[in-house]
Amino acid sequence: MPQSRTVPVAVPGCEYQITVQPGLLAEAGAALRQLSAARKAAIVTDSVVGPLYADQVARSLTGAGFEVCLATVPAGEDHKTLAEVSAVYDQLLPAGIERTTLIVALGGGVVGDLAGFVAATILRGVPFVQMPTSLLAMVDASVGGKTGVNHAVGKNLIGAFHQPVAVLIDPAVLRTLPPRELRGGLAECIKHEIIRDADGFAALEKDISRALELDIDYLAELVAHNVSIKAKVVAADPFERGERAHLNFGHTFGHAIETVSGYSYSHGQCVALGMVAACRLAVILRMIDEATFARVKALVFAAGLPVGGMKLDVGDVVAAMSYDKKVKTGRVRFVLPTRIGQVVVRDDVPPELVRAAVQSLRD
Repeated sequence: MPQSRTVPVAVPGCEYQITVQPGLLAEAGAALRQLSAARKAAIVTDSVVGPLYADQVARSLTGAGFEVCLATVPAGEDHKTLAEVSAVYDQLLPAGIERTTLIVALGGGVVGDLAGFVAATILRGVPFVQMPTSLLAMVDASVGGKTGVNHAVGKNLIGAFHQPVAVLIDPAVLRTLPPRELRGGLAECIKHEIIRDADGFAALEKDISRALELDIDYLAELVAHNVSIKAKVVAADPFERGERAHLNFGHTFGHAIETVSGYSYSHGQCVALGMVAACRLAVILRMIDEATFARVKALVFAAGLPVGGMKLDVGDVVAAMSYDKKVKTGRVRFVLPTRIGQVVVRDDVPPELVRAAVQSLRD
């Protein structure tokens, strides 16, 4: 029996458990039956993950006594829209889902965000379960209760906080993950170490090749470590009124790059570029030294992620930051490191320095 790792999450009015175990997909039904007496379960997946894993999960749920229905959306960030939310409503409502029906989000971050938003809104809210299949979703999107979709103006501008009742993570599914997506997930792992764990950063510098080589035991350990970091931050600040903003390290720059590029960069690539830009900005502001910046840049590069060569217009990227959800009273807020393992939020950065940090990504 593969080792099972559990991480508890406690937020106001809600407690749930994250379980990390190779082979867990086949045991999903039994795990969820212990949590719920619901008659029905609705799997929401996409056109890539569905053909790989939906049948296996459906069989497990059926074997545990659930009546199962399936809703499928097209794969990709450009389909994380209100139109696709409506399409899922159109698939689930005629199937007779009830207020107790479990919505099972089976897929990467896009599916988790979209299915979670469906669960938050359909029938005024039903329980849902995250079953993430990408490394990025495992360590980031599946934890914390943020759900939502994109708008033409920017990313994740429409959404709700809706905590899952459980998160079931099977690292063995990472064997079918495209290498580009695996590298994207490592961007979020690097982020967590920079904001909270200097020792974890040093360990990742030493062992990142094990992740790239798909060492499943190591990936299970890495995922559990990262969800533990995020779970602690979320528990302390479930509605992002303080400390949770630290999780946005790299994302103010990254989301702007993502929007301006029309999502031609993956989310992980954008976070990687965003972290490099944020650290360059911290150097400009004399918050960290060049040696610290070099370590971050080297680890991002070792993960197979971009550290420069951005072709986008600098002015467009800077302008896109003004639409960021984290803007307060007209000020763009940046999460910047003071050392590896510690960050602060700054809203007093002169625009010309922000521009210089973005410009550095083109060099």
